Amino acid sequence: MIAKSLISPFIFLFSMCLIGCGRQTSTQQSSYTALNDVPLSAWKQLASKKIYFGHQSVGANIIEGVKELIKENRQINLNVTRMIPSEFTLQTSGFAHSEIGKNGDPHSKVEEFVKILEARGDAEADLAFFKFCYADFDHATDVNRVFEYYRTTMSRLKRLHPSTTFVYVTVPLVSMQEGFKDWAKSILGRSMKDPYANVKRNQFNDLLRTEFGGKELIFDLAGIESTFPDGRRAAFTNAGKTYYVLVPDYTNDGGHLNEAGRRIVAEQFLVFLATSL
Repeated sequence: MIAKSLISPFIFLFSMCLIGCGRQTSTQQSSYTALNDVPLSAWKQLASKKIYFGHQSVGANIIEGVKELIKENRQINLNVTRMIPSEFTLQTSGFAHSEIGKNGDPHSKVEEFVKILEARGDAEADLAFFKFCYADFDHATDVNRVFEYYRTTMSRLKRLHPSTTFVYVTVPLVSMQEGFKDWAKSILGRSMKDPYANVKRNQFNDLLRTEFGGKELIFDLAGIESTFPDGRRAAFTNAGKTYYVLVPDYTNDGGHLNEAGRRIVAEQFLVFLATSL
C-alpha cells in the first residue's frame, strides 16, 4: 500500500500535467502596426518628450530590442538613457529607464516608482510607467490585493501629476512548454513555469484591462508575448477557462525574451509610444 504522504505529490504532479496537456493555441487574430507605418511627425514628437520607464529583467530585454531597432531605423531619433533611481531627473527630453524594486515583491516596485516621481525636481514626465515582472506572481499571490494597491496608487499619482500621462502595463507571461522533469521541479518550487502562477498573472491582466480599458493608455505586453507572428495565441486551459502564455519561440529560458521575442515586443513598444502622445 502506498504511504499517504507519498500520494499528495503524485496527485499534484498529475494535475499539473493535465493542465499542461490542456495547452492550446486559439485562432484569434491580432494585427499590429509596423514601424514604417508610423508617420515621421510621430517619431519627431516622441523624441521631444520626457519619458520614464521602470522595470527589471524583461524590461531590459525590451530596451535591448528598442536600441537595436533604433540603430536600424533612422527615423526613430529617440535618446535612450539608463538612469540610477537615486539620481533620477527629467530635465531634458528622451527616454529614461531604470531598474526598480525587487522581484517577488510587487509592492516594492509601486513604492519605488512613487519615490522616483517625487524626486523629479521641477521637471514633470510627459509619459511615465513601470511594469511588474512574471516573478512578482506565484500560485499564492493575492491578485486582488496587489491590484488594489496598484490601482489606488496610480490614481493618486494622476491627481498629483496632472501634466503626466501614466501608462498601465500588463504583467509578462512565461512559456508552458516543458517536459516531465520541469514539472517535477515545480513541486520543489524551482520552476518558473508553475501553471497556477500563470493563472494569477492572467487574472491581474484581466483586472487591469477591465478597470482601465478604453479609459487609460495600456501597453498590453502580455497580449504581444502570447501572440504568434500569424496572429494565433499561445494558451492553456484550466477548469474550462483559457489563460495565455508566452510564445515558446520568443524565449530561451521560458520567461525572458530572446532575440526574436525582444524585437517583436520592442517594435510594438515603440509604435505604442509614438502613437500615444
